[in-house]
Amino acid sequence: MTETSYSIGQLSKLTDCKVPTIRWYEERGLLSEPGRNAGNQRRYNDQHLQQLRFIRHARALGFDLPAIQQLQQLSSCCLSDHLAADEIARQHLHEVQTKISQLQAMEAELQRMIDSCNYDEEHQCRVLEVLADHSLCGSEHGQ
Repeated sequence: MTETSYSIGQLSKLTDCKVPTIRWYEERGLLSEPGRNAGNQRRYNDQHLQQLRFIRHARALGFDLPAIQQLQQLSSCCLSDHLAADEIARQHLHEVQTKISQLQAMEAELQRMIDSCNYDEEHQCRVLEVLADHSLCGSEHGQ
């Protein structure tokens, strides 16, 4: 059976990943180095396609590059590897939940600032006042 071979442009279209990004992933070791044809052009195979789909999906879920590298290394069949991958995902979930809480606090503070604007009183802008003095905020919303 002949292995499928892809140009970098074909791989880009199949994964919705820009060519410079594919090269960048290669340079950082996230995507294994492809072979070359007689004209010295990169030639990718189905393994590269699967690797890039894995990377793209992990990025879409917000995993950072070090976590993706760890997850790629753990993609074997051992139970301890699966437990380590689970821990990476749990840590990332905690980070996402923390960010959501921070964003909700920012949303509430922005809404409070906007709602407290009263343009009838001496042309004072509550938004500008609060931005100039953090102590006027109604809650802690991150830095």
